[in-house]
Amino acid sequence: MNLRKLFVVGAAIAALGVAAGAALAQTPAQKAMVDAAKVRGVVGEQADGFIGFRLSTQDPDLNVAVQTINSARGRLYAESAAAAGTTAEVAGARMFEAQLLPRMTTGQWYRTADGQWMQR
Repeated sequence: MNLRKLFVVGAAIAALGVAAGAALAQTPAQKAMVDAAKVRGVVGEQADGFIGFRLSTQDPDLNVAVQTINSARGRLYAESAAAAGTTAEVAGARMFEAQLLPRMTTGQWYRTADGQWMQR
């Protein structure tokens, strides 16, 4: 992918406000639940732009909250990718690099592109 396409993908993601759009798809209770799970290290951001489970859980409400967020993110990544002429996978990865990883607080977990969980 050339530099121009990368710029276009980044601009499209920013213009759509992917993080804001995903936030609107969830309830305040779901956001609080996912945020608390991030603090505990149960879930974390992934290099593909989605939230993943680092530890197994039996909490059905947390599973639904993560699915809700990931579903909204997937739709927004697809929309921004279509506008930029690239793939949703590229849009998600760029969102992780540009928006999600820099906003993570110390102690939170994230999954690298090679599948390794790392702590910030």
